[in-house]
Amino acid sequence: MDAIKKENLKKVNDEKNRILRHALSKNSLYEISASQDAEPEMDFNFDINIKTMSATNQKASGRCWLFAATNLCREIIAKKCNIASFELSQSYLAFYDRLEKSNYLLESVIELIDKDYDDRTLAFLLQNGVGDGGQWDMFVNIVNKYGLCPKNVFPETSTSSATRETSQVINFNIRKFASEAKKLYQEKGLEAVRKAKDALLDKIYVLLSDAYGLVPETFDFEYTDKDDKYHLEKGFTPMSFKDKFLGNELDNFVSLINAPTKDKPFGKTYTVAYLGNVVGGKEVTHLNVKMDRMKELIIAQLKEDRIVWFGSDVGFYGDRELGVWDDQKFDLETPFNLSLLMEKGESLDYHASQMNHAMCITGVAFRNGEPRKWKIENSWGTDRAKGGYYIMSNTWFDQFVYQAVVDKKYLNEEELKALKEKPIVLKPWDPMGSLAD
Repeated sequence: MDAIKKENLKKVNDEKNRILRHALSKNSLYEISASQDAEPEMDFNFDINIKTMSATNQKASGRCWLFAATNLCREIIAKKCNIASFELSQSYLAFYDRLEKSNYLLESVIELIDKDYDDRTLAFLLQNGVGDGGQWDMFVNIVNKYGLCPKNVFPETSTSSATRETSQVINFNIRKFASEAKKLYQEKGLEAVRKAKDALLDKIYVLLSDAYGLVPETFDFEYTDKDDKYHLEKGFTPMSFKDKFLGNELDNFVSLINAPTKDKPFGKTYTVAYLGNVVGGKEVTHLNVKMDRMKELIIAQLKEDRIVWFGSDVGFYGDRELGVWDDQKFDLETPFNLSLLMEKGESLDYHASQMNHAMCITGVAFRNGEPRKWKIENSWGTDRAKGGYYIMSNTWFDQFVYQAVVDKKYLNEEELKALKEKPIVLKPWDPMGSLAD
């Protein structure tokens, strides 16, 4: 290995870099790299522009996937009830998601109890721990098991909106359990380990109940519709509410991914080992499709006035205040001779990029029949972008969108056939197992 030799370091004191140093003393890299050379198309005019409700706010939590998914569900419910403004309780779902994830991780620790502490799978699972993030199928698992309720029935608390502290406590105790379980197993057997696991899970349930509140057993649904007519429907449980207003609609949605890597042929389905939340629930399953096909299916759903849940990497080429994700609007090569772009498959293989945030697509604009920009409903509140709505360029979409969820009725026969096949199991650390948060 070659060491850096100080005498070989380039002297950086030319006029160009002096100007850059001055600019960067008061501005960010992206601010001084913003380019006006590209065509001025990042405005809020769209060929398809679905009228949706006010943007939501996940605050200091990693629950974007739940917010995006409940935003999709509330549009379905609002159409049925003629509601202008409405929000489902993300906190209710997050409560059970964290409880189920805790059980899922504890069960995984028990399954791997004969492994050394530095076994790659065990170390990976414990390092990641129980977090806020998730995947679409994990949302379906929670809703199908526990139902839904309006936000006013189970509102936010300080700790449900800022989850760092409860995550720390839960994960520390799960890791402590993992450190003690092997010795307990060797001395007293598996039954003793399971008793210890159940005792810890009870403590986590109490912590979540104190942090989030007592989950409702029954509630009334009260709202005023668009015609200013008052409604009161009494005696719901979370499951009966879900059954009445959503039924089994969530089971009709399928997860598409665009993963152009050599180990994932298009037209096949994939799952990821040890990825999930509900033990015995639906596997997280993805159908890998080419990007043009993903866009075609998304547009088919948008044309029927239905928004689309999707996952992307929002860490690149974004102006969060203006609400624009566009790789053409930033020029890092001219000032620094550097870039944040590479071939998409290689960016996945070499851990340069992966899905980390979920939102909803609510519109698209075309040029010459091809999509040019997309309208996005985010969950970062209404004080950014255009009331919390964002734009992404089509080139940014190509590079940084990895997942989208559409109704399976739009799929062709070959794609439907692929969904019936047993999915190929990927390793726990595969990028397609990343969580949106």
